[in-house]
Amino acid sequence: MNKKIRLTTLILSFVLIALYAILILFKETPTNRQSKVEIPLTRLKNEILAPDFKLSDLDGEMYSLANYRGKPLIINFWATWCPPCRAELPSMNRAWEKIKDEGINMVAINVGESEDTVFAFMGEYPIAFTVLLDETGEIINQWSVKGLPTTFILNKEGKLMYRAIGGRAWDSDELLDIVRQLK
Repeated sequence: MNKKIRLTTLILSFVLIALYAILILFKETPTNRQSKVEIPLTRLKNEILAPDFKLSDLDGEMYSLANYRGKPLIINFWATWCPPCRAELPSMNRAWEKIKDEGINMVAINVGESEDTVFAFMGEYPIAFTVLLDETGEIINQWSVKGLPTTFILNKEGKLMYRAIGGRAWDSDELLDIVRQLK
């Protein structure tokens, strides 16, 4: 029961953060938005090994972080109810098209939702790269995710190198070049 309360609290926190972000976006004028400089990624000072996971995809195939060692990895934590997550997905798909043959991996980990919910969502918002399910919210707790979407970039040894909280234009070459340098 304690896990359900924590998961519910976590989901409610994400909803409030998403609503707050939406309010801020609508409060800004177009001029303010154009002059705003986006910080692409936060460099993590302590290059620690990322917490391992064992999660299934929509076909029931199991994956762990070990499956991705040897190549840089972009891991995106997201949810179907999250407006910034939805807005960011098309650019992530375009980024995947750019990097999929470059020796870089990309994974989207859905947080706290059922396989059926994610499957239905992907009918309207296709995701071209691997989608894993963290239905219990256990993995997101291990990764210290503060809001959705949150994306981590790992080097080929599996160390946490960068973090992005909030949506990004993942298909920008400036951002992808940061990941490419980790090869």
